[in-house]
Amino acid sequence: MNNPYYQNNGNPYLQVASARPNGYGPYGKRPISSICDVLNKCGKRVDAAARKAEVFADNVWHHLKVSSSLTDAAMARISQGTKILAEGGHDKVFQQAFGNVAGEKLIKAFVCYFSTSSGPAIGTLYISTKRVVFCSDYPFYSCSSTTGQQQWMYYKVVVQLDKLKTVNPCSSRTNPSEKYIQIGTTDGHDFWFMGFMSYDKALKQLTEALQRTRDSSRDIRVSSV
Repeated sequence: MNNPYYQNNGNPYLQVASARPNGYGPYGKRPISSICDVLNKCGKRVDAAARKAEVFADNVWHHLKVSSSLTDAAMARISQGTKILAEGGHDKVFQQAFGNVAGEKLIKAFVCYFSTSSGPAIGTLYISTKRVVFCSDYPFYSCSSTTGQQQWMYYKVVVQLDKLKTVNPCSSRTNPSEKYIQIGTTDGHDFWFMGFMSYDKALKQLTEALQRTRDSSRDIRVSSV
């Protein structure tokens, strides 16, 4: 599939942020039929858990291999997990990266990659009650437009929910396991995310966020009539 990379210039949603380098068995008195029923139910649960574990393992492997370096991707996950623990959870990290907005509540965070003009940037996608945002785990070299000097910058995407227009799932024609989520804004900007460790959950949360925005807009139009 065509997975467009785009330049930062002229995109109001794409930001770069400065960064410094850096007993008793329970079945003892039960009849054999009851024991068989319980074992059958347990077996089904084990099968379901095994399938979930397999899907999760596939997602983790796909997430890691999107990066040009498996080691870098694995270290990014360890670093991000350590940061989340140290700061006190995703909410704190989210607020530090994107600030506080009155009445805003973080709904979910998903590790993934963001498609940039220089390749996939590993990071975290946050979905809140007011915004969809992304911040890269690693800073990148960026050339300052004023001084011409290179400096460390983080990739950031900030889309207010009232500017969110589309959420489209898609996959590679040559490799269906390579899944993407494309989001579009009301003024014609597109963003591509890939390598999710929880693709289905991320798609569900983004779709629900879009639906809430549409419902809110419809309520506003109705109330103004």
